[in-house]
Amino acid sequence: MKKPRGAGLTRRSALRLGALGAASLALPHVARAEGSKFLRFVPSADLAVRDPIFTTASVTANHACMVFDTLYGVDENFDPQPQMVAGHTVADDGLTWTMTLRPGLKFHDGEPVRARDVVASLRRWGARDMYGQEVLARSNEILAVDDRTLRFRLKKRFNALPAALGKNGPNICVIMPERLAATPATTQVTEMVGSGPYRYLAGEAMSGARYVYEKFSDYVPRSEGVTSRMAGPKIAYFDRIEWKIIPDQSTAAAALQAGEVDWVESLNSDLAPLFDNSRDATVHLSTDLLQSIIRFNWLQPPFDRVEIRRALIGMVSQTDYMTAAYGSDARRWKDDVGFFTSNGPMGTSVGLEPLRGRRDMAKVKEALKAAGYQGEKVVLLQATDVDNLNGLANVAADELKQAGMNVEVQASDWGSISQRRVNRGPLDKGGWSVFVTGLSNTIDPGGHLALRANGAKAWFGWPDSPRLEELRQQWFDAPDLAAQKKVCEAMQLQAMQDVPYLPVGEYRILTACKKNLVGLPPGAPFFYGVRRA
Repeated sequence: MKKPRGAGLTRRSALRLGALGAASLALPHVARAEGSKFLRFVPSADLAVRDPIFTTASVTANHACMVFDTLYGVDENFDPQPQMVAGHTVADDGLTWTMTLRPGLKFHDGEPVRARDVVASLRRWGARDMYGQEVLARSNEILAVDDRTLRFRLKKRFNALPAALGKNGPNICVIMPERLAATPATTQVTEMVGSGPYRYLAGEAMSGARYVYEKFSDYVPRSEGVTSRMAGPKIAYFDRIEWKIIPDQSTAAAALQAGEVDWVESLNSDLAPLFDNSRDATVHLSTDLLQSIIRFNWLQPPFDRVEIRRALIGMVSQTDYMTAAYGSDARRWKDDVGFFTSNGPMGTSVGLEPLRGRRDMAKVKEALKAAGYQGEKVVLLQATDVDNLNGLANVAADELKQAGMNVEVQASDWGSISQRRVNRGPLDKGGWSVFVTGLSNTIDPGGHLALRANGAKAWFGWPDSPRLEELRQQWFDAPDLAAQKKVCEAMQLQAMQDVPYLPVGEYRILTACKKNLVGLPPGAPFFYGVRRA
C-alpha cells in the first residue's frame, strides 16, 4: 500500500532531516532586502548554459522567460495567444500570415524591437528547434515588411504557426537583437539582451552560486487579458530576483525554513512533512504532468541496433522508477503511461502492453542475446546534484546490469551532463550511451523533443525513423482532433517498435515557498505575476 505524504518518514528522510539544523547554521550569510520587492529563488539545477536556443535544459528555459519575450504565448489550456504581436491577419487561403508588433517594445540595451530582429531570431531558432524546423520548412519566405510588420509566405497551410511561435518548454522561440541572433545556433550566445520583464545582471553573477535579475523599467505588459502561463500581461512585481544555486535539497529546505530564501523550485517528497505545520512556508504540487524517460544514443553501439533497444522494454518497471525518484506519495507521479501526456488530448494506452505486467529479467537477457549483444560497454550519465534524476539513474543502472549489460555509470552535475550529451562521438572520445531526464512538452507531436526522429537534426540521441517523421507530418495536416488522436495512436505503436526512448513514468513538481507568495504558476516557475500578498 502506498503511504500518503506525512504518514511517516523513511530512514533516508530521517537521516536527511537530522542534518537540517546543522545545514541551516552552515549556510553563508545572505544579504537581505527589506520590503516586498526582493525575491530569492532556488532553481532545480545550476544555470550552466544561458542561451535558450543552444540548450533544451528546462532551467535555461525558465531563465529565458524572464529575460526574453515571445511573439505568442500559450495559456493555461495550451492555446496560443498574441504576446509581442498586437495581432495577425491570414490571407491567400491561409498561405500568407502578416503579424504586427505591439508599439513600444524595447530591448534591454535601449534599442527598439524591430521586425528584422524577429526574422533573425526565427532563423536561429529554426536552425535548432524541432518546431522551428517545421516553421522554416513550410515557409517560402519570412520577411520584415517594415519595423513593426512581419510576413510569412507559406508553401502550404500551417494552422499551428502561432502554437509553434508561442510553444511552452525548450527551445522557446525567444526574440533577441539581430546582432545576437546572427550567432550560429551551434554557438552559445553569452550576452543576455532580451525584451522581457527582467534584465539579467551579468556583473553580479557567480557561476554555480548566484544569478541576479532586476525589473526592466521599460517593459510594457499587454494591456488586456489575465496572466496565464506564457500568455497575458507579464507584470514584474519584484525589483530584484536572485537565483541561489543550492544543489542539496535538504540544505535548500533548511534555507527556506531559516528565511534565507523564499522559493525552492523542486523538493523531494521525503522533505515535504517539514512544512506541514510551518507558519511561514508551504508546499505546492504542480498541476502539470511531466515525463521521465531513458534516452538512448542511436549513433553508438550497442543502442544503434533497434533489436537491443526493443529488448530492454521488458526490463522497465515504471513504479520502481517513480518511487525511487519521487517517493511513496502517489499524488506526485503516475505509472502505466506512454509517449504522450496521459491527461492530455493525445494521451493513449494503445500499444503499451509490453510495458505492463511482471518484469522478467531472464527473458530480457534472452532477448538481448538474440539481438546480438556481446558485452559492449554502456556509459550511463548520472546527475548526482538533482535528486529525482539521481534516483532514476540508479534504477536504470540496476536494471541494465540485471539484464546483463556491461554498465559504467559516470556521475557528474546536471550542468555538465547537459553539455556532454551534445557529444556524438564514441565512448572513448567523451561520448555516451544513455541518460535519464524529464520532458516538459510531451502533449502532442508538435513540440515533443524526444519523438522527433529526423536523424542528425533530432534531439540528443539522434533517432532516425522515417515512419515517425511521416506520421508527424500527418498530425500537422490532420483536419480535426479525432484525426490527430488516430495519428498519435499510430505514432505510439511505431515508437514501441523503434524505441527512440523508454517512458518510465510521469511526475508533478513539488515546490516549496513562503506562504505570502501568491500568483505562482501551475507548472514551470515563471516570475511575472508572482507577488507577495
